[in-house]
Amino acid sequence: MKTIAVSELRANLMKVLREVAHGSVVDIASRGRVVARIVPPDQFRDQARKKLREIGKTAVINDVVSPVDSHWDALDDNA
Repeated sequence: MKTIAVSELRANLMKVLREVAHGSVVDIASRGRVVARIVPPDQFRDQARKKLREIGKTAVINDVVSPVDSHWDALDDNA
């Protein structure tokens, strides 16, 4: 989560809104104290959860060393 000052929000509003539209959450601070939070609409959160569920169908948790179905030329002795 990102925290920005009100003055920075004023200067970069469109940039911040684009970040939020892509799923970021931004806290707004005034004099060092968080006074507001900008979050993406629920529809984006729902889309993200749906995508994670799709990825979860093929993901193997805690397995980063097993071979995948892809062939890598770097692993060939003849390369």
